[in-house]
Amino acid sequence: MTLSGTYEPSPFRRIRDQVALYEATDGREGGMLEDRPVIILTHRGATTGKLRKTPLIRIEHDGGYLVVASYGGAPTHPVWYYNLLAHPLVEVRDGAITRTMHAREVSGAAKTELWKTADTAWPHFPEYRARTDRELPMFLLGSP
Repeated sequence: MTLSGTYEPSPFRRIRDQVALYEATDGREGGMLEDRPVIILTHRGATTGKLRKTPLIRIEHDGGYLVVASYGGAPTHPVWYYNLLAHPLVEVRDGAITRTMHAREVSGAAKTELWKTADTAWPHFPEYRARTDRELPMFLLGSP
């Protein structure tokens, strides 16, 4: 099963260009950020219903992925956070492989434990948490 609909590229040139390069090369180019692998998360807009694509650090966990809506420690959540809440069915592109997955927000003790995994994968998460008053949301992406 794949998501269908109209794809609306990011209004941010860097993201739009990275997604296009990643998809054109199956992640051989545009697939790394600071020597860390990246996945492309395709999600449906909460308001528009259009498909959006967001490059995120690849954090593998229990046959799926863990994604953090850090937005670099900004004071607001990234738009994709709201999209996943409204439409948890997503696609994850990891290199040449695309999988349909379900996003589930993590909280409590499970989230506390998963921060260890996230911080190992992307060492900037602790500084992002320190620079904002908001709780950084975390999702597990797994089988639908």
